[in-house]
Amino acid sequence: MIHGVLNIEKEKGYTSHDVVAKLRGILGQKKIGHTGTLDPDATGVLPVCLGKATKLCDMLTDKSKTYETVMLLGRVTDTQDITGAVLSECATDHLDSRAVKTCIGEFVGDYLQIPPMYSALKVNGKKLYELARQGIEVERKARPVVIHQIRILEMNLPRVRMEVSCSKGTYIRTLCHDIGQKLGCGACMEELIRTRVGCFTKENSVTLKEVKERKEAGQLKELVIPIDALFSEYDAVTVKKEFETLLYNGNPFLSKHLRERFYPADGKQVRVYDEEGCFIGIYAFDESRKMFQVVKMFFDKNG
Repeated sequence: MIHGVLNIEKEKGYTSHDVVAKLRGILGQKKIGHTGTLDPDATGVLPVCLGKATKLCDMLTDKSKTYETVMLLGRVTDTQDITGAVLSECATDHLDSRAVKTCIGEFVGDYLQIPPMYSALKVNGKKLYELARQGIEVERKARPVVIHQIRILEMNLPRVRMEVSCSKGTYIRTLCHDIGQKLGCGACMEELIRTRVGCFTKENSVTLKEVKERKEAGQLKELVIPIDALFSEYDAVTVKKEFETLLYNGNPFLSKHLRERFYPADGKQVRVYDEEGCFIGIYAFDESRKMFQVVKMFFDKNG
């Protein structure tokens, strides 16, 4: 089984689940998971976790993201993007580029966002988009998100191309919709490319076709990012051979069990290895107990 992460460039027309299904066929293994849904019409970065790396899915979903999007002012749709049924249209001739730029800038920072009906969020066990397709609209609670930065790349009204860096859980089409509401003309999202998820960038992503070609050429290993490489900013420590059983069973261990002299601050997280260089997992130091305790275990006795 392959263990690690593939930085996939999702193509238009595929759902995130389609990507996983196709990779299962290409790689011949079932244990694969993606790290956050992208709409079928959206493209860009979709980190996919393989084997033991599926334990990373929740951690990668939490990462901040960057998107490139085109906002179309003057049109409101039921899906908040260009594919939806048009609910209203408004003239945009009166819009001033400076006023639009100022309005966009006001969304930078903390922001309460109401998730769209056409989303995979669940209410009472049902996905919102399933209810929306039945013509049912339910009340959704506004959720706090953070817009770290909005950079306007091109403004050719009624279209604005912009780069948005944001926290997890942010809907870019809802951001476009809300900007349009604030401008009084409405808006929807016309294009969406995800260019970054945490440390994964579009420049370093690969298509499903490339993965298939590399697999057939016996070069797949070059594309798979090792699990521990995603924690490169953490200090690495090695447990002495006589105490490795503690690791393999997920038990805490002491500083004296380490090959290195290492006395971290309380709560500091580290990468832990055995003497063979096998990555065991992420541990955090508990000052009160003077012990390292497991945060996320990647070692598997069964391989």
